[in-house]
Amino acid sequence: MKKETIKQLLHDSLITVGLLALTTGLTFLLFNHISDNPTNIALFYIVGIITVARYTNGYFFGILSSVIGILCINCFFTYPYFNIDFSLSDYPFRFLCMLTLSLITSTTTSHMKRQTQALASHEKQLLEAEKEKMRANLLRAISHDLRTPLTSILGASASMEEHWENYEANEREELLRNIHDDASWLLNMVENLLSITHIQTEDSKLNTTPEIVDEVVAESVTRLKKRIPDAEIHVTLPTEILMIPMDAMLIEQVLINLVENAFLHSHTKRPVELIVEEQTENVCFRVIDYGIGLDENYQEHIFDGTYSAAASSDVHKGFGIGLSICHSIIMAHHGTILARNHSNGTEFLFTLPKEEIHE
Repeated sequence: MKKETIKQLLHDSLITVGLLALTTGLTFLLFNHISDNPTNIALFYIVGIITVARYTNGYFFGILSSVIGILCINCFFTYPYFNIDFSLSDYPFRFLCMLTLSLITSTTTSHMKRQTQALASHEKQLLEAEKEKMRANLLRAISHDLRTPLTSILGASASMEEHWENYEANEREELLRNIHDDASWLLNMVENLLSITHIQTEDSKLNTTPEIVDEVVAESVTRLKKRIPDAEIHVTLPTEILMIPMDAMLIEQVLINLVENAFLHSHTKRPVELIVEEQTENVCFRVIDYGIGLDENYQEHIFDGTYSAAASSDVHKGFGIGLSICHSIIMAHHGTILARNHSNGTEFLFTLPKEEIHE
């Protein structure tokens, strides 16, 4: 702690000396080549004092720079030059006025800096609280969503083990198919959880590289078709090839989740539309179904992991948790995501920036 304090004091001292030296140098140029008006000289130093207060900690260095600034004006820019003279007739009044103004601006700047730091700390606490809330919602959703397929797998396997000879061939096939579907969904859930773990760890950073949008979309559709061969998807892409920074694996996971949800939960046989549109600063991905739509009473919870448990009877496939993971992935890419009903169903829309954003 003591070493950090000494380091901070050294840093603030160097900042103060450097900025006051720069201010004095610029003031000499002003004094010799532009204007020797004392008011302009004082304004130059006030700017330097405010800058010192902005880039140092506490009030001390701002106040110190105020006093040094007054002395510099007296020594370098008031006759007799290069000589400190407190006997000038109007100097005490000018000294007090400028010192007061400098102290006020310095302390105000320092106070505003402290307020900014406090606000940033508060926002960080709110962000951490939001992350904790998301983790709690995810755990709650996971406990609910995993229980159903596991119970189904255990029940079907136990029933087959005890009553295998009593089942007809078609009944056995149906039980095996149910076990396979539930196991496939559990595997997909593990992939989703790995994705969310990848982006929610404290020190992890997204490995974003420029990716061709067409290839990411094509890979997503191919992977989904392997999982759901009957899925019918109409894809619309821009005529121009687009490359944007992203973690391709995570964005593929988002597209798979959204299209799979549209196919499984819309309760319609109409194809799902996947539309990619180029905007000025973003690329927009739209997943549109023509089914039953979202329950508007629970729409505000659509991305927090609790929607399926609250609003849908078809919670077997983890509708809510998949959307929560999509939201986290898009936020980590500095994009936006929203869900809305249209006249004949639901639209999920997310955007990704064309240029990489650095925090």
